[in-house]
Amino acid sequence: MNYSIECKQLSKNFGTLRAVQGVSMQIPTGSVFGLLGPNGSGKTTTIRLMLGLLQPDAGSVRVFGLDPISQGDQVREQCGALLEHTGLYERLSAEDNLQFYGQLWHMPQRELQARIKELLGKLDLWDRRKEIVGSWSRGMKQKLAVARAMLHQPKLVFLDEPTSGLDPVAAAALNNDLLKLVKDEQATIFLTTHILSEAEKVCNLVGVLRRGELIAFGGPHTLTQSTRNAIVDIFGQGLTDPAILEKLRNMPQVRQVEAVDGHLEIGLEGTAEPSEVVKTLVMNGASVDEVRRRKAGLEESFLKLMEEENA
Repeated sequence: MNYSIECKQLSKNFGTLRAVQGVSMQIPTGSVFGLLGPNGSGKTTTIRLMLGLLQPDAGSVRVFGLDPISQGDQVREQCGALLEHTGLYERLSAEDNLQFYGQLWHMPQRELQARIKELLGKLDLWDRRKEIVGSWSRGMKQKLAVARAMLHQPKLVFLDEPTSGLDPVAAAALNNDLLKLVKDEQATIFLTTHILSEAEKVCNLVGVLRRGELIAFGGPHTLTQSTRNAIVDIFGQGLTDPAILEKLRNMPQVRQVEAVDGHLEIGLEGTAEPSEVVKTLVMNGASVDEVRRRKAGLEESFLKLMEEENA
């Protein structure tokens, strides 16, 4: 298997802060990889190490088999990046922004014109290419920033929380556009996010970073299986009595209890069955009409991993 990125015990410190701690992973070429973690977990630092913008204190990273420190120019020529800022010039039009960046990449003019039309067309921005970017919504600016990152047809694209600050509709639209671009461009995507539902929809490979340490790595399905959590939805009457909820929360096999729209969402530990929960409800005067068991999603599994690390 070909890998776009390979890390071995990659570490970076800032004084006493251990920003990245012994991270080892391999990202297959053509995958959409999501690095998940709360703010301050080391996600952006990891990207900067891979681009050669920071020098590691220990370990190694290779991008397309190249060392980002000694061969940084060669690495960055093959990469696109959207980090904390869009990199857009807001007094210029969308088309002029891409023209500027295309010239920086020394793209031939005919090729550049065709590429601008192709990308803006795929992102539904072609008809607005002459508009000044400063007048656009944040969602439209993020789309243009993605086009900027992919302008020179990079083999690897880094996107650092690309939907941060967007409303749900704009975030969903951008994610759909990203999936289309990935399919068409056949590029490897490395994105960071703390929005778990987003990663579950977009990524085929994920890693979980906490305090600079990679604590989980694999496909989203593998990750949800690894924590073996289950969520049980219970419907009926008298379920939300405070005394009953307190008894449920004190049960050893119960991880969490939430009353949602008149029914209960109960998180079970490990492979625990809901039978004892139902028995407790009935013995305390509740009426149970229906019990639905479902596997934990990526968000529940992520939260479980965070809890295990804090334990």
